[in-house]
Amino acid sequence: MNCGSFVFQSYAFDESSGLLRLHYRFSGASEFEEIIQFPLLERVLSPIEREALDRAFRLLFLLAGVSYYKALAPEFLRCDAFELDPQTASFVEEVYARGLAEFAYRNGLDMRSRAKFDRALLVARAPRALAWDQPHRLGVPIGGGKDSLLSLELLKQAGEPLTLFAVGSLSAGVAAPIQAALDRADAQSAVALRQLSPRLQELNAHGALNGHVPITAIVSAIALATAILQGWNAIVMSNERSANIGNIDHDGIDVNHQYSKSFAFEDAFATYVNSYVTKSISYFSLLRPLSEASIAARFAKLSHWHDCFRSCNTAFRQEQARRSKFWCCSCPKCRFVFLALAPFLSRNKLVRIFGRDLLDDLAQTLGYEDLCGLRSHKPFECVGEIQECAALMHRLSTLPAWRDALVVQDLSQRLVAPLEGFDQAWAKQMAPDYALPHRVPDAYRELLEFSGIT
Repeated sequence: MNCGSFVFQSYAFDESSGLLRLHYRFSGASEFEEIIQFPLLERVLSPIEREALDRAFRLLFLLAGVSYYKALAPEFLRCDAFELDPQTASFVEEVYARGLAEFAYRNGLDMRSRAKFDRALLVARAPRALAWDQPHRLGVPIGGGKDSLLSLELLKQAGEPLTLFAVGSLSAGVAAPIQAALDRADAQSAVALRQLSPRLQELNAHGALNGHVPITAIVSAIALATAILQGWNAIVMSNERSANIGNIDHDGIDVNHQYSKSFAFEDAFATYVNSYVTKSISYFSLLRPLSEASIAARFAKLSHWHDCFRSCNTAFRQEQARRSKFWCCSCPKCRFVFLALAPFLSRNKLVRIFGRDLLDDLAQTLGYEDLCGLRSHKPFECVGEIQECAALMHRLSTLPAWRDALVVQDLSQRLVAPLEGFDQAWAKQMAPDYALPHRVPDAYRELLEFSGIT
């Protein structure tokens, strides 16, 4: 179908209800309305804050459109809602191209020739970022898994003022693992609820293109608007260094399922916000210098979270009726989290958490071969990098509690050893790496070395 362009049609925010309405369409085709319910405003915004909020809404409007754009993935983007500048256009094009790389790979598309704004329609330059005195309070997005819960504990133990932030569904509410974290955390919380246009589901049912979108980019933009509404001076993400590593190189394109969790996105988003939206709110990932394995080692000591955390995607489906109450034990995330925690928890406890011993089940072998690089490429999921998984599997083969597990016995004999050897590779995985690019402020680095958790 020739749909011409994907059009950013209009957006409108009702301060009294906290509802933001986003309207999109394909030229000559389908129209969409997305609704986002923000926490009700409990303070009076200054004129400069209102201007910054509008800029944040514009950014959110542009990034959230990726969910609808992908249905037909036309060549051109067009913004009818406001005049667009080259800086914003370039940033949005980058997020669409890199954030939809997996979608394009699976659907046989080339994003290098798609999702482009007409440069002739752009205004000269983006306005400079606004600044005002913002009180010190951290907004901490919570996803219900081990990473964000570790960030929460590190910041709480440091005495940092914080508000937990979550995004849920307007119709189904917040997913159970996230709600359990909010209920148990003994901290302030703010929740935004998102409702995708039902027209998108109709198009998907009739064969529209579908696939992975850079959801963390959208959540980050929602968090930015919430930070202005709530009065936070920082948004603290919980993305680790493993997210920087892509899944596959395809025709010179780095296809990274976790692009919007990578440092590349973090740095681009933070730079854009501080250049063109506001200098009063910082954006960084506290855990960026850590590997997934080192995060797991720290989280293993947070026993009060072990009965309610969950990373399995089945818990976070849009429709409440399709949300699972347990780990599915058959997806890459379940396999990886089980593997990551195995060196640091007793075997009995880990099996109680998941309900099954994934490493003593030969039906899981192919999945673990993918994780450890013994088949094709890293699974398209939020999992650790291949060398990290191999180091974890080798580590288990040296531990009496795990070396007799069927999957460990099988794979440990076939792992490809790194050049420096498994022992040195393990030591590298367990230590923070500040030489890698990160945006963690100096004042927060010591939290990663906190003796009560590390």
